[in-house]
Amino acid sequence: MVQRLCGLIAAAWLALVPLALAQDAPAAHSAIVLDVNGAIGPATAEYIHNGLQEAARRRANVVVLRLDTPGGLSTSMREIIHDILDSPVPVIVYVGPSGARAASAGTYILYGSHLAAMAPSTHLGAATPVQLGGGGLLPSTKKDDDKKETKSPAAPEEAKAVNDAVAYIRTLAQLRGRNAEWAEKAVREAATLTDSEAKAQHVIELIADDVPDLLRQADGRSVLVNNKTVTLATRDLALVRVEPDWRARILATITDPNIAYLLLLAGIYGIMIEFFTPGTFFPGVLGGISLLVALYALNLLPISYAGIGLLLLGVAMMAGEAFAPSGALAVGGIAAFILGSLFLYRGPAPGFELSWSAVAIAVAMSVGFLLVALGAVVRSHRRKTTTGDAALAGRAGQVLNWADTEGFVQVAGERWRATSAAPLQPGQPVRVVGRRDLTLVIEPDPALPP
Repeated sequence: MVQRLCGLIAAAWLALVPLALAQDAPAAHSAIVLDVNGAIGPATAEYIHNGLQEAARRRANVVVLRLDTPGGLSTSMREIIHDILDSPVPVIVYVGPSGARAASAGTYILYGSHLAAMAPSTHLGAATPVQLGGGGLLPSTKKDDDKKETKSPAAPEEAKAVNDAVAYIRTLAQLRGRNAEWAEKAVREAATLTDSEAKAQHVIELIADDVPDLLRQADGRSVLVNNKTVTLATRDLALVRVEPDWRARILATITDPNIAYLLLLAGIYGIMIEFFTPGTFFPGVLGGISLLVALYALNLLPISYAGIGLLLLGVAMMAGEAFAPSGALAVGGIAAFILGSLFLYRGPAPGFELSWSAVAIAVAMSVGFLLVALGAVVRSHRRKTTTGDAALAGRAGQVLNWADTEGFVQVAGERWRATSAAPLQPGQPVRVVGRRDLTLVIEPDPALPP
């Protein structure tokens, strides 16, 4: 029996080994195609990272990164370039199709690629970094006495950011043997180039109509991959397009500035509703999940703590208006809320701006929440009191037993000691007019028959 079991295990092992080897076998004559359309952000960095890993696993001949972007976040851009520099598979950055652009962060990624190409009617450049605390770092223009224009950064912080970006892109240009002088001009002066100009100034190597044309032209070229010269064999390669996985898609959704902003507000209001109406559970659960997802997304985005503070202050002031109606808290809360929304994200990073429509929707929701809370307060003030002396006054009762001016009555299902100036009889209906300590003051109820 033991021998048979060992034989079955050995047979299964021998059957699985060829399958495992087949899965790890190189994908001969393949080119991995990654498409990036839109702003460069955390989701883009993860997508490209996974795509390069997939290319290495398949042992593909080349990776084609088809790029069309207005720019994006510096941190995500540097992660992408780091992955390209470490990739064992050559990476061709192709700005396409026609009409596409590689602006801002896209220019840096193109300079970091092993081979750079563009489609006809495309452009690149405008690589000036964006100031984290405010506007862009476009050089300021000053005129001297001879009316000659000179350009210099407006502040030492801006000069530091610009010089760091210049050093970074010049390093990439020298590594790939591309035009470093124009790269510096693209950073300092936000210069741009068309596809033909970029080819003439040695910023790119190829102009191709599409990916197959790109692979035909790239065949036989030598590139430097991990300090080793590699000759590309790209003719007649099978194109394998890698799509973003579910995690990258979710990350791309929640890191959208407008989605993260609305998730943050949904989380705050959900928890507030749970505090105001304990025991409902659903608003608290939904608010808690939304708040955690929003905090995760905001951790990946360039946020301003001043904006977060103003946003929370505005919500707190509008909530305080429900407890202490004055009008001032409501107006101040709405103003703080709007300012916090506008200051929430640091700097106008391309593709990561908060839209006015999202702010308008959030303000309308906040004002609606405030009106609902104020309406609840007004209704509670108008509601008849159900506890204390005010609740007892006017309540109807019945005499249980009586002697002279004192006796016992039943009011609201309870037995009370009572006193009255008028003579009363057992079973006579009475009405409460007041209370002295634990003794009720009553009088006959003329509206009810004895």
